[in-house]
Amino acid sequence: MENKNFDVIIIGGSYSGLSAGMALGRSLRKVLIINDNKPCNRQTPHSHNFITHDGKTPKEIGELAKKDVEKYNTVHFYDGTALKASKKETGFEVETISGEKFKAKKIILASGIKDVMPDIPGFAESWGISVIHCPYCHGYEVRNEETGILANGEMAYEFSKMIFNLTKKLTLFTNGKSALTAEQSDKFAQNKININEDEIECIEHDEGKLKNIVFKNGKSVPLKALYAKIPFQQNFDASEHLGCEFTEQGFIKVDAMQKTTVPGVFACGDNVTMMRSVANATAQGNFAGAMVNKELCEDEF
Repeated sequence: MENKNFDVIIIGGSYSGLSAGMALGRSLRKVLIINDNKPCNRQTPHSHNFITHDGKTPKEIGELAKKDVEKYNTVHFYDGTALKASKKETGFEVETISGEKFKAKKIILASGIKDVMPDIPGFAESWGISVIHCPYCHGYEVRNEETGILANGEMAYEFSKMIFNLTKKLTLFTNGKSALTAEQSDKFAQNKININEDEIECIEHDEGKLKNIVFKNGKSVPLKALYAKIPFQQNFDASEHLGCEFTEQGFIKVDAMQKTTVPGVFACGDNVTMMRSVANATAQGNFAGAMVNKELCEDEF
């Protein structure tokens, strides 16, 4: 790539990044999308709750999106990993893991997050297939089935309300002593939701399709699906490289315009919100692209 100066660099080329790229491409902006091709849902067999694409594979939706964005000749693509970014006098510089450097007036962080899997054999292999995180993305397909929730305490209580709407065949697995309050435990009993405090040994599955939860005491429970709330890490450390502030939950802090706490840096998608879905990432990306273009227009007028 000869010219390495751009109006906007987008770090991350999944749904949010591509959507931002389209908005900017249609605004005649010279854009570089840096993408490592490792979306967090790459193991998920089908994506749901995204109108016009319901039931397609995440890969298929991503490929269709990229084809749409490629129509705009001001949008360029770089396959690789953004290693770091820094503020310069006239904008920003982004360096890739291979050592290449690119400059831009603005940056959009659409870099997503990485799920941190618990040390339970079979969990990672089943993640996104039958061990799932989102009732809106996956819940309809396992409605009324034998279902578990792997969580504890307040999070388990709040999450169970949503899953109870989809199935009454529900068990809460706390993987150790329950941290529910007496009042919360009574509510579970009223709704006939089992609470299992046994420590988990492993998850038995067939190519990611859950069969049994096996416990350290030798017992097991057959299941069709297991919801889990697990920790995550940012794919790109915007705090270290750019000084962006984070929320208490670990997301990049943005305002209503998708602006981070660093002027000229915007963020969108899974790295800024707990509402993880293709539809939401796409919408946020489109809006972020529009807001960046608006700021560039104001700078240039």
